This record gives sequence, C-alpha cells and structure tokens, in this order.
Amino acid sequence: MGKKKILLVDDSNTALMAERMMLSKLPIDIVIATNGEEAVLKALAERPDLILMDVVMPKMSGFDACRALRAQAETCSIPIIMVTTRGEPQNVETGFDAGCTDYITKPINSLELMAKLKSHLGELGR
Repeated sequence: MGKKKILLVDDSNTALMAERMMLSKLPIDIVIATNGEEAVLKALAERPDLILMDVVMPKMSGFDACRALRAQAETCSIPIIMVTTRGEPQNVETGFDAGCTDYITKPINSLELMAKLKSHLGELGR
C-alpha cells in the first residue's frame, strides 16, 4: 500500500508549520488548504486518507466544510479531525454534529495527535 495522504486545513501559516513539523517523521504525503472552501475542493481532487481541519477560517468555517464533505459521496467517509482553539463543549458538539470524526484542541499535543492518527489510519510506521 502506498503512502497515506493527509490534508491540513488552517488559515494560519504558524499552525500549518507546527502541524507539518509534528508529522514530518511519518511516511505520509501532506496537502495544504488555507480555508474551508479550498479544503472541499482539494479533498475532492486529492482524496486524502484523513483531514486535519481548523474551525475558524475565512470563506467557509471548518464546521461548514465538514458538512460539505460529508454531503458528497467521494468524501463522506474520510476521517476529519477538527483542530481548533474552540474547546468549549458547545463547539465540540457542533463539530460532531457537522460530521467530524474526532476533535483536538490547540495547542496540539503531539502525543495526542499521533494517537488519533494511529486510531483513524492504522499503523503509519516510523
């Protein structure tokens, strides 16, 4: 089986850089989107194995992008992990209602991220 592909979605270059650094030792391909609208288009074009998505973004929020991805046959089964500063219970609930698979709050704990990736993608190797 080929390399896994992960779509990182965040409007913050700092957050994207941090996520890329955490994932750098894994044998994966990384695709980047900087807003929810671009995330939907890239997910359709690239068919990633998993999506890490911020919530608060321009053009389309992560919640709305999650709903849009769940509504399409080509992307409805891709695991989506929301990665956000919005850890309040109502935001977590909104995320799961929108169809996310999992939820992580920023700042990201790399051990938590790796555990969730392993849970949703299986063994990634080192």
